[in-house]
Amino acid sequence: MGKPTGFLDYARVTSDEAAPKQRIKNFNEFHTPLSLEEQRTQAARCMDCGVPFCQSGLMLNGMASGCPLNNLIPEWNDLLYNGNMEQAYHRLHKTNCFPEFTSRVCPSPCEAACTCNLNGLPVSNKENERSIIEYAYKHGLAAPNPPQVRTGKKIAVVGSGPSGLAAADQLNQRGHSVTVFERSDRIGGLLMYGIPNMKIDKKVIDRKVEVMKEEGVEFITNVNVGATPKMVDGTQMQAKKAGDLLKEYDRVILACGASNPRDIKADGRDGEGIYFAVDFLKAATKSLLDSGFKDQKFISTKDKHVLVIGGGDTGNDCVGTSIRLGAASVTQLEMMPKPPSERADDNQWPEWPKILKTDYGQEEAIAVFGHDPRIYQTTVKEFIRDKNGVLKKVKCVMLDWKKDPATGRMNMSEVPDSEYEIECDIVLIAAGFLGSQEYVTKAFQVELDGRTNVKTEQDHYATSVDRVFVTGDMHRGQSLVVWAIREGREVAKAVDESLMGYTNLQ
Repeated sequence: MGKPTGFLDYARVTSDEAAPKQRIKNFNEFHTPLSLEEQRTQAARCMDCGVPFCQSGLMLNGMASGCPLNNLIPEWNDLLYNGNMEQAYHRLHKTNCFPEFTSRVCPSPCEAACTCNLNGLPVSNKENERSIIEYAYKHGLAAPNPPQVRTGKKIAVVGSGPSGLAAADQLNQRGHSVTVFERSDRIGGLLMYGIPNMKIDKKVIDRKVEVMKEEGVEFITNVNVGATPKMVDGTQMQAKKAGDLLKEYDRVILACGASNPRDIKADGRDGEGIYFAVDFLKAATKSLLDSGFKDQKFISTKDKHVLVIGGGDTGNDCVGTSIRLGAASVTQLEMMPKPPSERADDNQWPEWPKILKTDYGQEEAIAVFGHDPRIYQTTVKEFIRDKNGVLKKVKCVMLDWKKDPATGRMNMSEVPDSEYEIECDIVLIAAGFLGSQEYVTKAFQVELDGRTNVKTEQDHYATSVDRVFVTGDMHRGQSLVVWAIREGREVAKAVDESLMGYTNLQ
């Protein structure tokens, strides 16, 4: 423990961020990190607890408490405080393939489980992590380190999101030859096109991909594995048969994500102006990266009244993106009740705190429009169109939630006579995802579970088809980037053991 009284001596300080009305002028990351000396002071606040819940990754009441990657947080906090940056990087990288990603987009379950939360504010683990990895890149510690020996085994990874990348990174370091297939034109999956640039600059992803290339990982874009030629645009994308992969490679890992967006079943759904959030976000990021929006190949919200259906991270990203694209107003619907501002009696530390969170997009809406965009306990009952089929408003209804005394589950019902209308030109559906895409699972003939995720034995990654493994959201359902990385590392161990008879991957 670097400074036994650090948590008493120093207040929590985090990075500066641009004011909402300033940062909405562009799609740049808007946090200015602390200096290294200031970050070392923040690391001194770590208590080196006897039982460090921050790194536990336990599931408590269905929610993660602490880091799912079991990051060695007290160790690298201590090393950061003492200025031993090389060892801090090695301890961080030991459990996390991509701290440059998690230090930007992770919701920090480690901080929620920090013991300092009991009587104050948690240690700034997320920003401490970022300072370590950025120092490592700046000083050559994160430079390419190719394996010295190759095993002769070939592995195909289908999908280049954080789970697929983690699996590829680990298996390549083991000495296997890994090829990653991605159907989009850029590597990164939802990290690239599902999360806006202001949350993670895509140069950060490209930087790591270049390192992996130099270490020997092969990346092939614009290839849709499992698709038929009729499903792809031959000038932009190629189809590749599942059987061909199984002939060419010793093992195949499916890391295609939970790509089926949940729809809203309501009258008028086929109206013009209704989009899935993932399509909206992808088009915006791709146009930004391709041309700085000059190609106009995105869904413009300029001077439009936007309604976002869904209150999670993706919904918030739609709010922030819509504002940056010039929306006249943004409203966000949330089916669930408004969370409390403080922990409830049945939600005590170190559980994940189920409290109200106002994220960057909502902050920006408050600054620009003068009010929180969220409306709770509400859903859409009808999409109202004009005579040309163009969306002009939605009919909403309030919801009531009551606990079933027999099952303990919360049941939803409409509140009588609570219907009202909201004028809008664009609706963005951010209601989550339902599971893996059918054409991929059919192509590989893998068995599915009741949620259309690929089925495996509990805590295992081998599918019902020989030599085919699965990982990430395609395996566990929609989840966090940090869970995807955990799954990628775990499937790498399973694949390695199946090939070699044992594994030394961690």
